[in-house]
Amino acid sequence: MELYFTGIIIAACTFFVIGLFHPIVIKTEYYWGTRPWWIFLVCGILCIMAALLIANVMISSILGVVGASFLWSIGELFDQKKRVKKGWFPMNPKRKDCYLDD
Repeated sequence: MELYFTGIIIAACTFFVIGLFHPIVIKTEYYWGTRPWWIFLVCGILCIMAALLIANVMISSILGVVGASFLWSIGELFDQKKRVKKGWFPMNPKRKDCYLDD
């Protein structure tokens, strides 16, 4: 009997990538606000394009997950700003004026 670990490895990497992006979104919003959303967009598109061009299933899958996580993080970045305004996360005292506009 042969065992195939590809799916389990991809699942573990997906779990790791999603867990990694959670603090990335929090720190990005804390230090720079929502301004770097376009960096997430460019990185997401590049990762997905690379995933389309790579034949290796593991690498292509992981790049696809990273690309999707970058794109999903754009919405999370704006949601994080709302969570900070509600007081659920700490506000950067150097950027207090950024939360007064809307």
